[in-house]
Amino acid sequence: MNTKKQIAIIGLGYVGLPLAIEFAKKHQVIGFDTNESRVAELNKLEDRTHEANLDDLQAVFSEAEVGLTLSVNLADLAACTVYIVTVPTPIDHLKRPDLQPLLSASKMLGIVLKVGDIVIYESTVYPGCTEEDCVPVLEKISGLKYNIDFFCGYSPERINPGDKINTLTKIKKVTSGSTTAIAEEIDQLYASIITAGTHLAPSIKVAEASKAIENAQRDVNISFVNELALIFDRMGIDTADVLAAAATKWNFLNYKPGLVGGHCIGVDPYYLAHKSEALGYKPEVILSGRRVNDNMGMFVANKVIKMLVARNKAINGSKALILGFAFKENCPDTRNTKVIDIYRELKSFSMHVDVHDPWANADEVKAEYNIQMIENNRFEHYDLVILAVAHRQFLEIDYGGFRKKGAIIFDTKSFIDRDLTDARL
Repeated sequence: MNTKKQIAIIGLGYVGLPLAIEFAKKHQVIGFDTNESRVAELNKLEDRTHEANLDDLQAVFSEAEVGLTLSVNLADLAACTVYIVTVPTPIDHLKRPDLQPLLSASKMLGIVLKVGDIVIYESTVYPGCTEEDCVPVLEKISGLKYNIDFFCGYSPERINPGDKINTLTKIKKVTSGSTTAIAEEIDQLYASIITAGTHLAPSIKVAEASKAIENAQRDVNISFVNELALIFDRMGIDTADVLAAAATKWNFLNYKPGLVGGHCIGVDPYYLAHKSEALGYKPEVILSGRRVNDNMGMFVANKVIKMLVARNKAINGSKALILGFAFKENCPDTRNTKVIDIYRELKSFSMHVDVHDPWANADEVKAEYNIQMIENNRFEHYDLVILAVAHRQFLEIDYGGFRKKGAIIFDTKSFIDRDLTDARL
């Protein structure tokens, strides 16, 4: 295998940017994105995702024989021989897979695809999607034949947004290819940057399925403890206390209850379920877990409404503060955040609701959710404060001050001292 490649990374988001930086340390890389403002920001060493090591980014920009250049011009990709697709794969409002970004990227690559090129997909999909949905598009646009003129691979992304310990190179990478030789070549390519090692799957479909089930498994496990939280709430006992006691057994899986959003756990199970139903089997466990997790925001909102009523507080016109809007702690990613469910339910009761998140991009939240977030120096009197995300900055807030003014404090993450709260999930 030629050890030095010309690689194009398609999509410079949470997955694509770290990948482009690592490959650019050993190969010539073009990072491509259709978002001109995103490319302009990165060229100025600004990263709104906070996923990139900016020192590394600056270093690969200045490399000569290898290194990274960024582009919004499709023609710049023509000299590349390996194309890695890292575009989003969301769900629509009916919770069905939305392959539009993936298919659009495939159409675009079909224009520049040449004999001998390799297209690798990292976007999360259902088993079979690469060869059944993407390859026909590549063939149609390029006029080339799959596994004769060009080849494909699949290597599921395992980026954990906000995690500065388990970073790209430290997480074992699953690889696969459309022929035995191409699979080996793809595996060696990733092995050149992944210090944790690689796992070569026997087929593209197996690699796709492995990604689908790793997130579905976590989703089901969280749904179990979320259901426990619903049960223990009716019993009047603290879920965290129960879990702490149960965790003393050596083989207990100590998951925590909470809101399950984001672009992986809250989305991927629907891709697996979609493919399963298309084959005539309706998955019971996967979808039941999704229903439990999707309803947790509604449960939190109705729980705090009942607490306000119990204190004889008027609901209409009362003030609430939601702390956190990202889908997880210490991360700016608001994709598929379930905090929005709490917000909308409280608003439906004609409450005044403020949202504060020191990580989330205020302009993006306004554009996507029509919520104008507030700064922490604008905190005022509130009847209700909900800690929705466990950002480290929230440990510094004076919750006692809120309580002295009569606010109910609800902690969805069991994050702060329980003596500072009125209830927690």
